[in-house]
Amino acid sequence: MSLWLPRVAAFEAEIARAVIGQTRVIRMLTIAILARGHALLEGDVGVGKTTLLRAIARALGGPYERVEGTIDLMPADLIYHASITQEGRPRLDPGPVLRHGPDLAIFFFNEINRARPQVHALLLRLMAERSVTAFNQETALPHLLVFADRNQLEREETFELPAAARDRFFMEIAVHAPTDPEICRQLIFDTRYHDVDALIDSIPPGILDYRALATLAADIQRTTHASPRLEAYVVAIWQALRRPDEAGLKIPGIDMSRLVQGGASPRGLSYLVRAARVHAWLAGRDMVLPEDVRAVFPETMSHRIFIAPLYESRAAELVADLTRQVFQHVPAP
Repeated sequence: MSLWLPRVAAFEAEIARAVIGQTRVIRMLTIAILARGHALLEGDVGVGKTTLLRAIARALGGPYERVEGTIDLMPADLIYHASITQEGRPRLDPGPVLRHGPDLAIFFFNEINRARPQVHALLLRLMAERSVTAFNQETALPHLLVFADRNQLEREETFELPAAARDRFFMEIAVHAPTDPEICRQLIFDTRYHDVDALIDSIPPGILDYRALATLAADIQRTTHASPRLEAYVVAIWQALRRPDEAGLKIPGIDMSRLVQGGASPRGLSYLVRAARVHAWLAGRDMVLPEDVRAVFPETMSHRIFIAPLYESRAAELVADLTRQVFQHVPAP
């Protein structure tokens, strides 16, 4: 296991060399990859979401497919491509999901919120089961990682992701424009960052072998332990999230008994623990600590806490406030 840590460090270093000023985002994506989880990036236009995901795909190696979300995209477009041969006969060829068969490693869905709900439904199965049925047979996709991005500015001709689809994303990661003046200067004036294709090509392919990720992920989960006290801590966090009024949490002007409509499911908390184990492993430990849980909580859990419609306009702010209240009131071991 220790032999993998230098490779992971090299993986993160190469990504950070190509996409500067996004240290936390790169670490969260690394955690998702090592936990075999799918990830959704969201942020403003032009902050580097697509470049970052292309860099990740390059560094992982393996067959890679990219789809652009559009309002006219249909589920069949992901499965097959229809054309007419020179002889005038119809022809069906495998689409992006099936083009590489079981070897598909990365499926990148750009502007996912522009796709129709029917497409989201197919994507849900891909993420949940890593398989798809087409041409009268089921194709398993054992290496598949789904990455997607969406921008938060444009709302016209977009479709909100349903709760079930969002829940299948292991993490939702916010990507913001860098604020450090030196990094901003480099991004604006250094021509190295103006040619994205050359930038991506400069990354060595296959720094982490995509075919070994499933075994590595399982080993990390098996060998990184949580003590009974840590287990009780996570259960207490879950109870406080589901019933904040009974836990004594208070946010000024908010009826805590009506704040949380749903979410924070057992599956969500299991994802939290999976991410915390990877965070501990990256720190060279075989035991999960409370700080590991807190470190990965926003990206792993925030999109799984659904605020009641009464407070929906302030959802992001209230989820952040609720999270702070939970960690202040639930005693850490």
